[in-house]
Amino acid sequence: MNELLRALPLDEEATHAHTGAWVASVLRTRIAEGRLRPGSKLSEQSLAQALGVSRNTLREAFTVLGNELILTRIPNRGVFVASPGMDDVREIYAVRRMIEPAALQWGPELNVPGLERIVKRARAALASGKIEAMADANQRFHEEVVRASGSAQLQELMTRVLAQMRLVFHAMSDAPDFHSHYVELNASLVDLLRAGERDQAAQALRGYLDTAETELLAHLKDRMAADGS
Repeated sequence: MNELLRALPLDEEATHAHTGAWVASVLRTRIAEGRLRPGSKLSEQSLAQALGVSRNTLREAFTVLGNELILTRIPNRGVFVASPGMDDVREIYAVRRMIEPAALQWGPELNVPGLERIVKRARAALASGKIEAMADANQRFHEEVVRASGSAQLQELMTRVLAQMRLVFHAMSDAPDFHSHYVELNASLVDLLRAGERDQAAQALRGYLDTAETELLAHLKDRMAADGS
């Protein structure tokens, strides 16, 4: 559990440090990074010790993340990292379609060079066969897109969505090439943005999200059928 704190910039002097909101942020970030996987049971004792908080504070964080559908509490068994289903995927993409194209189209803080650097990292990861690193870069790309909005609240919402997306992507572990074609789709968005075609880029992103949602839902449906669900 101490790995939860690794490489995470923690400000011990921050007024929110060691509150339920702070703990929820730590766990949410770690789930978005793929450090906590679907179905993982969270030990109150281990987490409380690792984060230096009381169990009551930890339970506050569990409640927050439960409301965000990132964690789930099973009576008499404990708290687990959620395993999103088809309805969750539809909800995630409904949110993404509302936020991301708008940020790309009108965001006042659009950072095209930053997006280019992320695409470069994704291509390098793809070329070296590092699927997890490629998926991470693709996630960062969408995080950077929302950052263009200049809204802290939208960025916080996107962190929640990315945490849910990371859990969904674990269902694609048997389809390692799922992320690969999105690297070049991201590159094509950057090309449009570099040319000043923000409206076209936003339209292309809407289509991109529709395609990704359809692909994920089809895969989940096939997996459920194979499992006899």
